Amino acid sequence: MSDYYKTLEVKKEALPGAIKKAYRRLARKYHPDINPGDKSAEDRFKRIQEAYAVLGDAEKRKAYDRYGDADARGWFPGGGVQDFEFSGFDSGSASSFGSFGEIFSDLFGRRRQSPSSVQKGQDLEYQLRIPFLDAVNGAKKRINFHRQATCNECRGSGSRSGSGTKPCPECHGSGQRKQRRGTMTFATTCGRCGGSGRTQPRDCPACSGTGLRAVSEALTVRIPAGVNTGSRVRIPHNGNGGLNGGPDGDLYLLIEVEPHELFRREGNQIFCEIPVTVMEAGLGAEIEVPTVQGKSRLRIPAGTQSGQKFRLKQKGAPARKGRAGGDQIVQVRIILPTLADRRSRELLKELARLHPENPRAQLGLR
Repeated sequence: MSDYYKTLEVKKEALPGAIKKAYRRLARKYHPDINPGDKSAEDRFKRIQEAYAVLGDAEKRKAYDRYGDADARGWFPGGGVQDFEFSGFDSGSASSFGSFGEIFSDLFGRRRQSPSSVQKGQDLEYQLRIPFLDAVNGAKKRINFHRQATCNECRGSGSRSGSGTKPCPECHGSGQRKQRRGTMTFATTCGRCGGSGRTQPRDCPACSGTGLRAVSEALTVRIPAGVNTGSRVRIPHNGNGGLNGGPDGDLYLLIEVEPHELFRREGNQIFCEIPVTVMEAGLGAEIEVPTVQGKSRLRIPAGTQSGQKFRLKQKGAPARKGRAGGDQIVQVRIILPTLADRRSRELLKELARLHPENPRAQLGLR
């Protein structure tokens, strides 16, 4: 005996809305289209259908709760057990829980298409590694990739011109396949014709009936300024070809940015470290610093300490997708002079006598 409540993972006192919600969740999870070739998932899906066909109907649920067995006598008014047809895949079904089209729309945002219907081509992804400065400033790149283009001979139909259609040999033109389980008959959309009831011979010699052919492409693409690792750049109509007159899919560039020897990026902020002399830090100076946009001038005030940071406004990565443009943060690092002669050492000693500060005194150290 099947426990339909256990099958749908709900309690016996569950309200109809909760039962419907549980059914839709499990149907999406175990649907054969989501689990191709998985026999256990297919069997579980059938049990879920069977359970909801009973629990989703108020009268059948009442009888099930009373007799506790899907095959019990007295299930329907009049005494005997009656067969009923469960047509969960039929968009015109009068089933109380809705059609397969609804479920499939929930999963993919579109209804199932027959093999002969117009279909957009599959999108493709291409991993592209680019230099740091190209990512910040933008660039043009030449890429080579493979894709499946629409066959020119059959225009993506897979059939020679004029071959026409014929009744589907799998469902004999009905568009549905029926399976009997216990006292119920389940009607499912025919996978061969997609429910249309008609098939088209796949006899195009140029593409072996697939409607597509493998091609190698060379393409110059524009990388917009401001991309970063993880960015996706869409190149329209350069994915796989469409079928039966459908448009080509898109190509997506998945960006990976190479590290730079001087610059580091956080969001749109650019960071770098610049060496300065003791004299420049002590007396102040105007120095030249590199930026991602070229060289720039930076004023170092007198008394600058090592590690101190300065901001160059609007010298960071440019704005992209509504985000504000960044700045460049320059951190100075004081470099001690090389004391190669006695005179230099004497001057440094004189400077020490004039300024006998101990920067460790505030820590209680000598």
